[in-house]
Amino acid sequence: MAETQKYDGFTDEERDAMKERAGELKAATRRPRGKKADEEGPVLEKIAGMPDGDRVLAERLHALIKEHAPVLKPKLWYGMPAYARDGKIVCFFQGAEKFKTRYATLGFNDTATLDDGSMWPTAFGLTELTADDEKRIAALLKKAVG
Repeated sequence: MAETQKYDGFTDEERDAMKERAGELKAATRRPRGKKADEEGPVLEKIAGMPDGDRVLAERLHALIKEHAPVLKPKLWYGMPAYARDGKIVCFFQGAEKFKTRYATLGFNDTATLDDGSMWPTAFGLTELTADDEKRIAALLKKAVG
């Protein structure tokens, strides 16, 4: 960090993600009570607008999740695709471009119950998806939705 820059706790990308989340919550409160929103449309739009590398990964993950964990419902979460059961996020995709990282992330929240002993991974860095990667993700998804 250059001497003239001041660190205030959050990067611009983190602040943008928090603003997106606030907008998502505000939009949810505007819906009439009991009315379910079509949240897949906005997720697909978000994926379509991603840079090529992230878009390809997100499209493939979306297809894998729909195939192997159809009970999960797509929704935006901090401006990124996420998949929920009973309103709680089970897994999510974070594009590399959004936070200017060298890899994208497939993450699982505690609702996924991927527990394996006293220590297990909850996030995976992705640079591409091979056939073996897809099999591993499919197994994780099946375990996540039990």
